[in-house]
Amino acid sequence: MSIFKSILNTVPRPWLIKVSYWVRPIIALTLKGDKFTDPIDGKSFRKFLPYGYGKQRENALSPSTLSLERHRLMWLFLRDETTFFTSKKTLKTLHIAPEQCFLDIFRKQKNLEYITSDLESPIADVKADICDLPFDENSFDIVFCNHVLEHITNDTKAMQELYRVLKPGGMGIFQIPQDISREKTFEDDSITDEKERAKIFGQYDHVRVYGLDYFDKLRSIGFKVDEIDYTKKIAPEELERFCLMKGEILPVCYKE
Repeated sequence: MSIFKSILNTVPRPWLIKVSYWVRPIIALTLKGDKFTDPIDGKSFRKFLPYGYGKQRENALSPSTLSLERHRLMWLFLRDETTFFTSKKTLKTLHIAPEQCFLDIFRKQKNLEYITSDLESPIADVKADICDLPFDENSFDIVFCNHVLEHITNDTKAMQELYRVLKPGGMGIFQIPQDISREKTFEDDSITDEKERAKIFGQYDHVRVYGLDYFDKLRSIGFKVDEIDYTKKIAPEELERFCLMKGEILPVCYKE
């Protein structure tokens, strides 16, 4: 097992977040080059870092922002297909389990009223359970909740809360680890051993593997869901340069 993979699997995530603020400038400096580019900050490197709790993906983690493929894809979609960065209206935005690669940029955006929430993250503003959010109904124009629901035992309740706090006409992006070859979601509450969870669910703290029925479950909550393969709109050379995952689906959800 590589040193990086060993760290991922043994060091608690809150500690990793704290340490990363000190380590990433050093890593970014040592990997400086011009082969791959992080579109979030525009910086280029000779390679990205590998990442994964099980089988590691090469050139997945940006040395500068610590973005992964899914973060860079969402950034490009927001930048090129929405008014998220340009809206003259103030967008009240809730970010569940905020990712470091977005945090400082979103906080500095003058068109956002930006609130972050999580039960454990040391960088979240509001400590709260996603199944019992302390916000009024119809509060937010935008809600982000990425790679969270696979950790939540009662994901139905979590989805209902996301729907409740989103304003009519609002937009949410709720990314999950994807297995596009699986039709049905698999979960088994009896699997509690961390090694067994990692083997079956892909990560020690996951409680299910979502299938293609994930999108219909969101629809059953009330969301209008667009299943967007945004990689189809990105040139092949840019897919490679930005280190994106071809075929990844963005679940873009609306409350009508």
